[in-house]
Amino acid sequence: MKIPKFADLILFEDDDLIVINKPAFISSLDDRGEGGEVNILRLAKQYSDDAQVCHRLDKETSGALIIAKNPETYRAVSMQFEKRQVNKVYHAIIDGTHQFDKLFVDLPILNVGKGTVTISRQEGKRAETWFQSLKFFKHYTLVECRPVTGRMHQIRIHLATQRASIAGDEMYKGKPVFLSAIKRKYHLGKDQEELPIMKRFALHAYEVTFKKIDGTPITIHAPYPKDFETLLKLLEKFDA
Repeated sequence: MKIPKFADLILFEDDDLIVINKPAFISSLDDRGEGGEVNILRLAKQYSDDAQVCHRLDKETSGALIIAKNPETYRAVSMQFEKRQVNKVYHAIIDGTHQFDKLFVDLPILNVGKGTVTISRQEGKRAETWFQSLKFFKHYTLVECRPVTGRMHQIRIHLATQRASIAGDEMYKGKPVFLSAIKRKYHLGKDQEELPIMKRFALHAYEVTFKKIDGTPITIHAPYPKDFETLLKLLEKFDA
């Protein structure tokens, strides 16, 4: 995979912080056991010496990620996440047609280790997400997700509980989208293997609203990456 130039990812920058549009397949921080792998924190530190990543996105998730340039800003932004004062908006493409109108899911999540979580009313930690359908296709729906809490895999598992897994999210029963499934008379060449339209699950951190260190509110919107946009365009063309 081609390593992006950090400067090319920047959506907003001032003296205290940077907001980037994180590409998929790059970890936010150092993953345990992945000593040599490139991650956002390392790229950010090459750009700004004291850079700290203020929150994290799953490796496959793209979108808005806040990076502090100094310890004061890191503390200030981290506190906002801790107090649930940061407004996060994600977009997901989910399996099936679902009419979510201000759907509120509050199922507790238990981290069972090895990068997986489960719903557990007894042992889980509180987890809350709002869902709103934005666009309907024959076999899929574009959904806005607003997590109140910030549990690992929260949006992914909350959607799975609604039988609305994110397209391509095989960990939570989501199926990859193949062009042959939505395009009529689609022919694959001899000896060709069909690949999914998106090589990851279809989740993007679309927007983030928080306060800068001087108290000014700021909203940053992260445009869709190419793979997410391509899937939407193909659904509009062949699955509308």
